[in-house]
Parts: sequence; C-alpha cells; structure tokens
Amino acid sequence: MSAPSPQSARRTVRITVALLFAAWLVDYADRLVINLVLPSLGAEFDLSRGQQGLIVSAFFLAYALAQIPGGMLADRYGARRVTLWALLTWSAFTALTGFAWSFAVLLVLRFAFGAAEGVFPPAALKVLVERTAPGERMAANGLIMSSNAVAGVLTPLLVAPLIAAFGWRSAFFSTAALGVFVLVAVRLWLPAPLPRTEPAPGSLRGGARAVLRMGVVWRFSALMFGYSAIVWGFNTWVPSYLVDEHGVSLATAGTLVAVPALAAAGAIVAGGRISDRLGGHHRKVIVPAMAVASAMLLLTAYSSSLTGFVVFGTLASVAVSLCYMPVLAVPLSGLAPEQVGVGSAVVVLGGQVAGMAVPPVVGALADAFSYQVAFASLVLGAVIAAVMALLTPQDAASFRTATGASPLPAPAEEHA
Repeated sequence: MSAPSPQSARRTVRITVALLFAAWLVDYADRLVINLVLPSLGAEFDLSRGQQGLIVSAFFLAYALAQIPGGMLADRYGARRVTLWALLTWSAFTALTGFAWSFAVLLVLRFAFGAAEGVFPPAALKVLVERTAPGERMAANGLIMSSNAVAGVLTPLLVAPLIAAFGWRSAFFSTAALGVFVLVAVRLWLPAPLPRTEPAPGSLRGGARAVLRMGVVWRFSALMFGYSAIVWGFNTWVPSYLVDEHGVSLATAGTLVAVPALAAAGAIVAGGRISDRLGGHHRKVIVPAMAVASAMLLLTAYSSSLTGFVVFGTLASVAVSLCYMPVLAVPLSGLAPEQVGVGSAVVVLGGQVAGMAVPPVVGALADAFSYQVAFASLVLGAVIAAVMALLTPQDAASFRTATGASPLPAPAEEHA
C-alpha cells in the first residue's frame, strides 16, 4: 500500500478524532446520567446511598469484565466493527433503562449496559492507533478524551433541567437517541486505517495470552485504578452532596458540577500534549499532580462553604485530569498495533474496577460517617497513582524491555 499524502493523512486524523470525540462524548454522558438521577431513584424506589452506589457499581462490574474480551474482539474482528456494535447495543440498553420499574431491574439493566459499553474503550483506542502516527497519538487522544470532561459540562447543564421538567426516565431516552445518531456518523464517515509506519516491536510472540502475562501492563492497570478511584468516587457523589448538604436544586447542582468538568477538559488536552513532548516519563506529571490533588481533595472535603467546595474541587479535578493521558502514553507507544486492543483493555480495566468498587464504598462512608470523611478517603487513590507511576517504565523502549520484546532502532517511536 502506497503512503498517503500528508494532506490525506491529516484529514484521516482530523475525521477520526472528531468521530471518536463524539462517540466518547455519548459514552460518558450515558454514564453520567445515572449520577444526576440518583436522588430521584432514591426517592422513587426508597434506596439508601449504599444501594444507589450499587446501581453505579453494577455498570462498572460488567464494564470491567468486558474490557479484555472487548480487546480480543477488536484485535480479531476489527476495531471499527466492534466500535459500531458497542454503540448500537449500549444505546439500546440506555433506552431500556428508562422503563425500569424496580431496584432489581435497574441493577440488571445497568449491568447489561456496562457490558455493552465495556467493549468500546479498547476498540476505540485501536481505531485511533490504526489512524495516527506515533508522534501525534497522545495529543490526538487528549483531544478525544477531553470529550469526557465536555460531557461532564454538558450533561448536567442539559439533563438536569430535562429531569426537572419530564422526570428521570426522559434522560435515558434522550441520550439513547444521541447514541444512534453517532452510530450512523461513525458507520458512514470513519476513514480507513493508515499504512503502518512503525516497525514491529521485536521478538515477542503469543498474542493476547502473551499480553495478559505482562506484569508491566498490570502495573499500568493499577496506576489507572488510582486515577479512576478519584474520578468516580468524587463525580458520582457530588450531585447528591450538593442537594443533601447545601439544599440546592438539581438544576443548580448540574451547573456547579459543570465548573470542574470544564476545567478538566482543558487539563486532559494539556496532559496529552505534555505526554507527547516528554515521550512518556509520566512520573514527571503524575507524582506532582497527585500531590496537589491530595491537598485539594482534603480542602474540598472539609470546606464549610459552597464556594470553597467548588473552587477546591475544580483545582483537584484539574490536577487529576492532567494525569489521564500520561497513564496511557507508554503502553500505547510500546505495544504493537496487533496487541493494542488487549493491552489497552488491561490498562483501562484498572479504571473500571475502581468505578465498580469505589462509589459504593464512598456512599457507605457517607452513610456511616459523613460526606467529609467519604471525600477525604479519595486521597488514597492519589497515593496509589503516585506510587505506581514510580514503579512503571517511563518510555516505550523500557516498556518493551520489560515485556521481553527486543529493542527497536527507530527513535521516532520513543516520542509516541
């Protein structure tokens, strides 16, 4: 296959980034809706905060279990096909959630929804790797993943008034319709992969099983766990905290939640650009950022004013969000394209385990003690992330050495 022109390659990257941004926006919005409707669900079905946390965890349990199978499917059947299937099925289960009539039904539907969304992250990362050059990959992924923070801004602003006007069920019907729209766009306009420019990663063989035996990949998974423990432990309970402790309306809570989410969007993009410039070396970002995040989380937890809570919470969100792209940079540049599906699934799995385990624990701490204790406990996630950043390879060459692959002579890949 002949190499595409620079203009054609740039066009492929731009369209891929735009479509994956839209797909991730819907993916994340569908997840965030549950946080906004938790007060309504608790009132309608007489649920404790612990039970509300279990609804969130049901999604993450299935989401986590689907990560590695999703990566295997993407590596075997193609990332584009798996991405389309995921969009279709998760949109269907989102719509069905709007018809739930009991706590048990909610758990089942959220589990099914999580399984459908769970195959998407490794497929989406593989779609990106197939359509970008190594040196631009983290910057492109930073733009794509800023969609999560943008969804954090738009979802509460748009969905909270919708819930107030039409009830919590309308939120699920609306986001499901948006998912179908994005499905059609990806189906019609996703470009073909670019010709592979980076050389093979050396002598490593064995496919998915070999990747699953790589201890270094699991260390990056633990790093993602620490990062995600803060994200999901905090974001899940902020709307409920604002309603319960400060007596604000759900619409006002949605507006306040949008402030740290907007700041986080810029931090994610900045983290991607920093990763590309550093060629990995994630400890240079993660260790100081998590130190700042720890201080800000404690100030947020024990702030006596609503203004203080929002300001310190926003600073904590910025510090944590700077770390997202650095967590992924080295694995995505060190793995071969045919290993990216499973390898990225293992890394992302750590985040989903955090999403499954942390929300109910934080909810139980809020029930047993206070929201202050619950939010302060998230500092443990920052400690885990900082420690694992120190215990993982800092660039693609050392990552490949840790996996047992022979080193590459290509210097350009070291800055992927």
